[in-house]
Amino acid sequence: MRLTEPEKREEIHNKAQLIEYFEKGCKPPERWGVGTEHEKFIFRKGNFKRVGYNTSPGIYAIFEQMQKKGWKPVMEKDIIIGLEKEDASITLEPGGQYELSGKNFKSVNETFSELRNHFKELDSICELLGLFSLPLGVDPVSKAEDVPWMPKERYSWMRKFMPLKGKLGLEMMLNTSAIQVNLDYGSEKDMITKMRVAQALQPVFTAIFANSPFKAGKSNGYLSYRAHIWDNTDNDRCGFLPFIFDEDFGFERWVDYLLCVPMYFIYRNDQYLSAEGMTFQDFLSGKHNLKPVISDWDIHVSTVFPDVRLKKFIEMRGADAGCVDDIAAVAALWVGLLYDSECLEEIYEYISGWDITSLREMRSFVPVKGMNAASGNIHAGEVAKYIYSIALKGLTKRSEFLGIEDESRFLEPVREVIESRVTNAEKLLQKYNGGNYESLKDLLSLLCIQN
Repeated sequence: MRLTEPEKREEIHNKAQLIEYFEKGCKPPERWGVGTEHEKFIFRKGNFKRVGYNTSPGIYAIFEQMQKKGWKPVMEKDIIIGLEKEDASITLEPGGQYELSGKNFKSVNETFSELRNHFKELDSICELLGLFSLPLGVDPVSKAEDVPWMPKERYSWMRKFMPLKGKLGLEMMLNTSAIQVNLDYGSEKDMITKMRVAQALQPVFTAIFANSPFKAGKSNGYLSYRAHIWDNTDNDRCGFLPFIFDEDFGFERWVDYLLCVPMYFIYRNDQYLSAEGMTFQDFLSGKHNLKPVISDWDIHVSTVFPDVRLKKFIEMRGADAGCVDDIAAVAALWVGLLYDSECLEEIYEYISGWDITSLREMRSFVPVKGMNAASGNIHAGEVAKYIYSIALKGLTKRSEFLGIEDESRFLEPVREVIESRVTNAEKLLQKYNGGNYESLKDLLSLLCIQN
């Protein structure tokens, strides 16, 4: 839901305008959609190194080929920094992680078709150029200092800011890839319920879809090293948000949270300007010679990275990158839980009795223990089993109501993990530890890369 030009230029005079920003996201159920965003790494076959923007071949060469398939360039000054086609977009993360922000579809069936087409299109271009794509939560072979930076000015500002915060901020920018699912809310009350469920269950999704056990060519001691990296990035804008469970949580409380977060920059007339250490509250209070406008707020909303993020929809951000089936499974699991009112009520009642301290402790164990993470009466594996059963019911009911092909078939990867208690990360580790994989080429061969 992009801002119109008049909306972008609207001056902000009071907090009510910021609250209204989120209120405008409320939609009736018949307009609810399913959106996914997913990243993957691009490597060169010849030397197993990540591609740069202008390397030969590199990201620019991929963009050239994509334009032949109907994608339109998105420019920053005279540089192509992304692509658009209909309502989908392709963007670059700081280290060249290649991200599709998919269209907003009515069903997971349509999302799945988009996913297959995207990977088929990208892989055909990579084959032509001598490259390959790798959808894992963390780059398994490259050191962050060896990864080329993409020529987006926004990232140069973030690059300066990150080392001042958590110790792994630059590694997050350069060496992580994730799956994100975007779903709608119908009202403030509906948003509150969904945000609480999403925050409570996000660690379990991280466990189910753990897929980042390697770093710099060897095992790293984690199942989701990506989750560990995010927990050491920036406490001001990342991680678990306990205030979501407070009685006064709502649009205004979310605005209060954002107002206290430091700004990365101010964007005016195609120029990035220093925010001089201000929070958005400082900006709103007149501590800069520029006046805040709605486009400033729109940008600021996207510069916090918690487990679950509220925009004009709800973003679930906790899963490591994975293959087409995994991406569809993440989407289907969330849709089954959040888009049927009875299932949502059932799962909300289930998590409402949880102790927040135990939840946070269980979450802290997930990067290493995965499905075996537990604290108090919250056990990731048992929660996964329960939410799978609820999502299965929700998707079946939804498919019957909408008259569409049953979306519950996309939960098959979830069922396999729950029954075996073995995640993708553990499967990779079992293969790696059980074989003679000593070289970089051997490791990439393990990950089913043909060169």
